[in-house]
Amino acid sequence: MTRGGKGMLSIGALSAATGVPVETIRSWERRYGFPVAERKPSGHRVYALDTVARLRLISDALGRGHRAAEVVAASESALESLLAALPKTPSASKASSSGAAASAPVGAEEHFTAIRSFDAEHLKRSFQVDWARLGPLRFVQDRAAPFLHSLGEAWSAGTLDVRHEHFASACLGDFLRTVRIPMDDRATGPVMALATLPGELHGMGLQMSAVVCAAAGWRALMLGTDTPIVQIAALAREAPVAAVAISCAAPRRRQTAEQLRTLKRRLPRGVSLLVGGTGAPTAVSATGVVVMPDLVTLDRWLNEQAA
Repeated sequence: MTRGGKGMLSIGALSAATGVPVETIRSWERRYGFPVAERKPSGHRVYALDTVARLRLISDALGRGHRAAEVVAASESALESLLAALPKTPSASKASSSGAAASAPVGAEEHFTAIRSFDAEHLKRSFQVDWARLGPLRFVQDRAAPFLHSLGEAWSAGTLDVRHEHFASACLGDFLRTVRIPMDDRATGPVMALATLPGELHGMGLQMSAVVCAAAGWRALMLGTDTPIVQIAALAREAPVAAVAISCAAPRRRQTAEQLRTLKRRLPRGVSLLVGGTGAPTAVSATGVVVMPDLVTLDRWLNEQAA
C-alpha cells in the first residue's frame, strides 16, 4: 500500500512488523503523539513505513528497562544514540528476540526472589516492561491476573507467607493505579462505578477492571471494598452512573447472587449491573445482572456500549 510515494501500513500490519501490540500503539499515539496516523480516503488510519524502524528501537529500549515516557517521544537518532551507549544485557537480548520476555511465565522464580527480598523496584520494572509490550487489556488479563493467581498458589503451598503476598499485591495495586490515572484524566465516556459487596475485602479485581474501563474511554468511579448495597444504590442515584461493576473473589455464590438481586432492584432504571471475578455466581443473568467471565469480555461490552 502506498500513498504520496510512501509505504503505508495498517495498525495491524505495523503491530506485526514491530511486535508492539495494537492497544499499545494506540495508547502511545494518544499519550505521546507517536506514531502518527494518516487517513486514507476511506477514513481508515494508516502509518508510514518508516515508523517501523523507530518502533523497533523503542521496543529495544523498553526491553533494557527504560520507561515509555522516556523513549516513545524520542527521535530515531536519539534512540540510536541511547542504545549505542548501553551494552546489551542477556535479559535485553531475550526480550528483543521473538517476544520472549512477553511470553515468560508469570510468577517465575526471579519474581518470587524479588518478593521474598521485598524488592519493589524489581517488580515495578517488570510490570513497566510488560505494560509497554502488552498494552492495558493484555497486561491485566495475561499478566496481572495470573500474577495474583500465582501468589495465591504460593501462599497455599507455603512457599510465600502472608507478608510476601500482601507486599506483592500492594506493588501491583500501586502500579495499576499509577498507569490508570493518565487514562482516567483523558476519559470522556460513560461513568462506571466499581465496588465489592459487603464482606468482600479483595480489591485487586476492582483495580484491574478500572484499568480496562479507563482504556476503553470510560470514567472509573471507585467505591472500594466491603461497600453496603444501600450506598452503592445511593451513588447510582446521585451520580451520572451508566453502569455498576461488582468484583467477587470470595466463593459465596448463593449469598452473592441474593445480594446482586437486591442491588439490581435498588438501582435506577437504565443502570447496568455487571459482575465478575473468581467468586462470581453464574446463574443471575436472568435477573438483569450481566456476568463477565473475564476482562476481555468486559472490554468488549464497554466498547459495544460506548459505540
